[in-house]
Amino acid sequence: MDKKRIVVTGIGIVSCFGNDVEVFYDTLLSGTSGVRLIDTFDVSEYPTKIAASIHGFEVGDYMDPKSARRMDRCIHYAMVAGKKAYKQAKLDEATLDLEKCGILIGSGMGGMHSFQEGVEVLKERGYRRLSPFFIPQIITNMSGALLAIDLEFMGPNYSVTTACATSSYAIVNAANHIRQGHADVMICGGTEAAITSMGLTSFIANKALSRRNDAPEKASRPWDKDRDGFVMGEGSAVLILESLEHAQKRNAPILAEYRGGFLNSDAYHMTHPREDGSGVAVCVEKALEDSGVKKEEVNFVSAHATSTPAGDVPEILGLKSVFHEKLKAMKINAIKSMIGHTLGAAGAMGAISIIQAIQTGKIHPTINLDHVDDALLGYDFVPLKAQDYKVNVGLGNSFGFGGHNACILFQGFDA
Repeated sequence: MDKKRIVVTGIGIVSCFGNDVEVFYDTLLSGTSGVRLIDTFDVSEYPTKIAASIHGFEVGDYMDPKSARRMDRCIHYAMVAGKKAYKQAKLDEATLDLEKCGILIGSGMGGMHSFQEGVEVLKERGYRRLSPFFIPQIITNMSGALLAIDLEFMGPNYSVTTACATSSYAIVNAANHIRQGHADVMICGGTEAAITSMGLTSFIANKALSRRNDAPEKASRPWDKDRDGFVMGEGSAVLILESLEHAQKRNAPILAEYRGGFLNSDAYHMTHPREDGSGVAVCVEKALEDSGVKKEEVNFVSAHATSTPAGDVPEILGLKSVFHEKLKAMKINAIKSMIGHTLGAAGAMGAISIIQAIQTGKIHPTINLDHVDDALLGYDFVPLKAQDYKVNVGLGNSFGFGGHNACILFQGFDA
């Protein structure tokens, strides 16, 4: 039986480049870095002092102050991105079967700001001073739950937490709910707001972060010989997925078609991928199988590429084992070179960059790629400058601590 076709009818974003998708993508095309010295808390004692933080976000512009105070920042981001996607998709509660409208928004870290504040209150002022909203503020399902309450969506609603692969897992699972007939519409993606002293120092302890504090904008450098770790980012990215039949029936704007995806596990190491990229290769192969896309149809990859010594090479080795020499003719770029690693939101951020590439005919550069790693010579990583390029099928990769792999495929819509 043929699988239901699924299309993207709306996208929304909150990022270090603002909360408008077109501005976000134009800034990516310009090759601008969003990485700066952290100025929201004292980092003077820390070996890493940089992040791609969001500045100028005023939650009061989007919701009433009383409601906002009951939410963590990661929930604020998801609510705004979700509503922006909803608006672009021209959804109308009055014409929807709300029991077949669902939400699947994940977070890798949950409400880190609220968690850290709660720990400090408990330590300094005692348990009686803890907020009654502390638990709802920190649990990862609350972004989707509160958005569902706001929109009255009564379909499938839960969160996924698979570290840095979270939002791609959300997209694949959301699409499967539509394929299975559980939903007509799914709002899906991820959100993260973990740039706190606890979040930063935890990754410092893990030896995962760049320490290039003297030149923050140069710190995130996927595939470069001199990469020394990733840079933390934050934000939310959300997609509206619909069955093609449902979208056409209501004359919805169609931005792209979701072709398929796959999820698997490296089953290898707590934080490192398999060195030969074999887990990645299996995930890509199965994603192609799920989507019905032939290898020769894929000509673009939005890579996971975090700028770590351990992760960047295995991803390319995995891709090479699938696409062989054809990989050298494909375009591969790294969004994290500019916006850092948004953790649980990263996969959906990459998905939006693929969709915008399809829409605009332009692909953003990988910045800071001054000297390609010797193990990766001969590949087109779109270095330093954006390029005009027609994306046929775009592959988005996401890989998370614990060995969680996700691969998703998008294509321009052809009725």
